[in-house]
Amino acid sequence: MPLRLSRRQALAGGLCLCCIPTLGRAESFDVAEVASGVFMRRGRDEEPSAANLDAIANIGFIIGNDAVLVTDSGGSLADGQWLRKIIKEKTNKPIKYVVLSHVHLDHAFGAGAFLDDRPAFIGHAKLPEALAARGEYYRKRLIDIMGEPKVGPVVMPTHTVAEADKIDLGGRIITFQAHGPAHTSCDLSMVDQGSGLLLPADLLFVTRCPVLDGSLQGWLKEIDGLKAMKIPKAVPGHGPLTVDFNTASAALVRYLEVLRAGVRAEIKGNGSIEHAIRTVGLSERANWKLFDDYNARNVTEAYKELEWE
Repeated sequence: MPLRLSRRQALAGGLCLCCIPTLGRAESFDVAEVASGVFMRRGRDEEPSAANLDAIANIGFIIGNDAVLVTDSGGSLADGQWLRKIIKEKTNKPIKYVVLSHVHLDHAFGAGAFLDDRPAFIGHAKLPEALAARGEYYRKRLIDIMGEPKVGPVVMPTHTVAEADKIDLGGRIITFQAHGPAHTSCDLSMVDQGSGLLLPADLLFVTRCPVLDGSLQGWLKEIDGLKAMKIPKAVPGHGPLTVDFNTASAALVRYLEVLRAGVRAEIKGNGSIEHAIRTVGLSERANWKLFDDYNARNVTEAYKELEWE
């Protein structure tokens, strides 16, 4: 998700942090085997900080007979190094693929930890453009929070998906779908055919407030497309590690539809974007963590899109 910095978080960048692969808190992360050969780590429902090292997204890996795929690399070099250490503890199979599901730093900035493995870095066909536009900005903001050694480089995809694609981990097929503008301009989902799991990354938020950075109308359309796949079990980009897709996506759709209806009403009544920011979506506040951090931004993005309908 896009980086939001408070003054407190920026000042925290000067704190001395312990060396990787441990994270900055006393309690440690762990991975859970959510399906045979599929290991995931639940991210924290927090903003990036020196303490959490931007380990706020659900990330993990899938083990095939011949190779390992990283489902998303994490939010910083430190987070990615932690994940790589866990992988090496679980298997000696090579890491041949690292997925960058979209441009946001909490999913893509751990990629530098895997450069020595020389994997294929897989992303949406529009991801290189998005990273070129935002990558260095994100990197500098992360450095302000946690210091340069913990952040790492911007890593570009080496293999892009324009529509659909698939890879074989050895007796385990992973299929990819490139989506139109939705959560971002470059969302990539995947399905592990071995377990039947859908991994939509941030096309699915659960409990944590969704972030609109692409297209509200497009996001609703892409959710419909994912529903049509009729895959019951999913790993969201944020929230519990596995959920029923139809149930979880219904809450996301409800929030987006509340935004759409409220913003359209403001536009039709010649209301201002400032008034919309103060009023639209408030009925959803109790349903989402970090609501007050992101709803105003979402209303702004929705207003800019819908005023041209």
